[in-house]
Amino acid sequence: MAEMVDVQQETIGVGTVAALVLYGYGTFVDETLFGYEATTLAMWVFVGTFAAIAIFHGAYGRRDFAVAHGTAALGLAVFLLASDGIQALLGLFLLLGGGIYIAITTIRVRRELNEAAGSE
Repeated sequence: MAEMVDVQQETIGVGTVAALVLYGYGTFVDETLFGYEATTLAMWVFVGTFAAIAIFHGAYGRRDFAVAHGTAALGLAVFLLASDGIQALLGLFLLLGGGIYIAITTIRVRRELNEAAGSE
């Protein structure tokens, strides 16, 4: 059986740590970093994290997860760039839709893997 490497957890971990560092910097040290609001940069790190995970899933053949993570990345980006309430709601809708699909499908896939491992 081929060995599987779960890069999703590592990617999420690195993205979360980077975002928390930027958020902490923006909260406790200085509000801006290189002329940009540090807390906003932290949110853009999450956009990049979702996009990277989408690319990884696409490379591994899980196109449904790739589309869901890409939708979440797009939703957060639209929300961050929104100039009115409709755009913000659209971004939140995309982010929520991608996130719900990811959560439900991840739970289902992990349950199936556990059941398959138990039957062997």
